[in-house]
Amino acid sequence: MELADVRDDLDRELISEREIVDKIAELCRAIERDYEGRRPLLVGVLKGAVMVMADLARELKLHVDMDWMAVSSYGKSTQSSGVVRILKDLDSDLAGRDVLIVEDIIDSGLTLSWLLGNLQSRGAASVKVCALLRKPDAAKVDVPVEYVGFDIPNEFVVGYGLDYAERYRNLRGIGVLAPHVYS
Repeated sequence: MELADVRDDLDRELISEREIVDKIAELCRAIERDYEGRRPLLVGVLKGAVMVMADLARELKLHVDMDWMAVSSYGKSTQSSGVVRILKDLDSDLAGRDVLIVEDIIDSGLTLSWLLGNLQSRGAASVKVCALLRKPDAAKVDVPVEYVGFDIPNEFVVGYGLDYAERYRNLRGIGVLAPHVYS
């Protein structure tokens, strides 16, 4: 679905499909350099990271394993509560593995901070983070992120996996959701 298909629900386009494709390729080149000769485990954070994970895995020119974890701190709100619930845990054993967490967006950093600690405690050799989007002005905790696609303003965005009440995930670009939609 194109951003134009939901124009009345958006304030504006923030990132185009082309910009996303180009940024994913750029991130993959850096990941390939850093993981040369290794086979990292990509851990996608459901549901938002589905698009990022799929495109990242297809663009990478190295073998990777993939697993998924679902955690929630949003519900139907537009802001993270900071209270993390595991909705689906990993199937993979992390002991001795190089883990790359794949995130759609880093907002407050609270969920990601919790997730980093959780995965590190499982004996991973390394745990790094790749996020398509980061909101520096929304950060409540400092979280190390090795690979960042775009720093964006502290606005509620949808598209390319990001949703509001399970809508807009299938937009090809990323737009700023109009307040009348969630007010």
